[in-house]
Amino acid sequence: MIIDFKTKKLEKIFNSEKELAREYGKKNSRAIMRRMAVIRAAIHLAEISHKPPTRRHELTGSQKGEFAVDLDHPFRLVFKPNHNPLPVKDDGGLDLSQITNITILRVEDYH
Repeated sequence: MIIDFKTKKLEKIFNSEKELAREYGKKNSRAIMRRMAVIRAAIHLAEISHKPPTRRHELTGSQKGEFAVDLDHPFRLVFKPNHNPLPVKDDGGLDLSQITNITILRVEDYH
């Protein structure tokens, strides 16, 4: 999977264990590193499990078009497909098996 970052600052944080721990705490930084390993190893978004512990899920409402994976509860790693146009199936839903590029947006507790 190809991974981009919304900002250079976010990219710098995600490329340093020390910066991750400073920004998000030790527990979340370890969870972020595990999730990023899963994301990097995936060929496309459909390969990222929708079941715990990763629990890839599509967001709704004002965050429609974004996805998240679980971190240390209640935090989530939020990202969006980086395709234009987005690949869709015949039924209009996103074709996750065609999404091979994402942009990491943020880490947050959106609950």
